[in-house]
Amino acid sequence: MSADPHIAGLSGSIVHDEIVPARAPWLHHIAAGQTLRIVDLEGNQAVDFLLYSTADDAERYSAQDTVAAQGNLFLRKGSVLRSNEGRAMMKIVGTAVDYHDTIGGACSCESNTLRYGHHTKSEHACVENFLEANLIEGRGKRDIVSNINFFMNVPVEADGSLGIVDGISAPGLTVDLRAEMDVTVVVSNCPQINNPCNGFNPTPVRMIVTA
Repeated sequence: MSADPHIAGLSGSIVHDEIVPARAPWLHHIAAGQTLRIVDLEGNQAVDFLLYSTADDAERYSAQDTVAAQGNLFLRKGSVLRSNEGRAMMKIVGTAVDYHDTIGGACSCESNTLRYGHHTKSEHACVENFLEANLIEGRGKRDIVSNINFFMNVPVEADGSLGIVDGISAPGLTVDLRAEMDVTVVVSNCPQINNPCNGFNPTPVRMIVTA
């Protein structure tokens, strides 16, 4: 039996291992010191990502604090994901792609309508996934803050405009995040089909947690 290539390089025992279907939400509690590996199983799949402190979810991921602390828009190996209190929540300890996006945001029914036409309003979107997952623990729309987009390619052009272009990922590529505090991870496995962030074909991802 061949070894599982998706766990190569992970240390510690696997405490959770789950395939998140295309277009689906996911919520999981990760203890300080544990590592989450996100596997882009088929390539070019954007993974929209939110973080909350498990102890008090009023403390949550802050794009502003994260970008300001590192002095860079993009997330790379060594980047620390910081909360609205400036504290370290998770750290990127490994990544098979050069960088990840902090500014592209999450698609919604409203933004789909604005960008792609009224006929897209009924299409499932990341904001709805975030709402569905957060409702499990009593959070609502006001608790959805600016999110991370793992594996998504959002270059900043010379004139300051943003593009959403073909992804830089490929089948089996990974990003590893070590929890610096007890965190609640909320994910939307992005359902977007109107721009190339998912290669116009949303696909599953794998979540592996090690202790």
